[in-house]
Amino acid sequence: MRMNLCKEYFYLKSLGVLLLGAAITSCSPSETATPAKSDKSGAVVLTGSNTIGEELAPRLIAEYKKDHPAATFQTEFKGTGYGVAAMLGGLSDIAAASRVLTTNEMELARTRNINCNDYTIGSYSVAVIVNLGNSVGNLTRDQVRDVFTGVIQNWKEVGGSDGPIHLYIRDPISGTHLGFRELAMENKPYGASMKTFPSYAAIVQEVAGDANGIGYSSIELSTKPNVKGVSIGGIAPTSAMVNQGQYPYARVLHLFTDKDKEAPAAHDFIQFVQSSTGQKLLDQLGFIPHS
Repeated sequence: MRMNLCKEYFYLKSLGVLLLGAAITSCSPSETATPAKSDKSGAVVLTGSNTIGEELAPRLIAEYKKDHPAATFQTEFKGTGYGVAAMLGGLSDIAAASRVLTTNEMELARTRNINCNDYTIGSYSVAVIVNLGNSVGNLTRDQVRDVFTGVIQNWKEVGGSDGPIHLYIRDPISGTHLGFRELAMENKPYGASMKTFPSYAAIVQEVAGDANGIGYSSIELSTKPNVKGVSIGGIAPTSAMVNQGQYPYARVLHLFTDKDKEAPAAHDFIQFVQSSTGQKLLDQLGFIPHS
């Protein structure tokens, strides 16, 4: 049976509660956004964060299926709020999230008598990188925002040598393109002079060859030859600082389920993600494993 989730859901001011369009059966097929939640299919339905869904979830699923070839998954990644709404509406087994639940989401869960399991699986983090020869080794959060939005366009404005700043960023289809805007830029648009690349590795290569370049990458790649990770407000981009909650450009990643309705298959997959094998894969993909 295919159940529909409307693209729009509302806030009821009198309750301060998020309402799900998924519960409204009058939604037309053209308005559907989530995959079907089908008990008969046996598929684990996973919805939510682009940060998790862009590369991490597909790789984890592929690795999991090596030992569970009969396992099936349905996935849809259109943002954390989307995934949590689907899970609370009974349309998905697991909500992938790059943040904790909001007050409204917790209130919705309470009104529906839903107790949520919260599984921490690791952290997503982004290191700001510059050329190894650049004298700038520390920036404030305001300076990072202004550099990437194009307000600051010369290195001398942030204590460096006189020279134009060259911006290197991920392409718009990347979850990181938006993720960095949210983490570091107050959701403001990138400066007009930026150049986009399909991977962190490509950005690292470009910055390594450009004395005036600046970009971002995983913390792991920020240690590659001829680039360096910039400290933010004196906090170095390291796994230790991320796990201590000190580094600002990081998000803890969660998988949420309905405690009373958590399917055995969903639980088994989550256990795999938290296992040494799953955590090793997070590390390989540039995420910070759960400490």
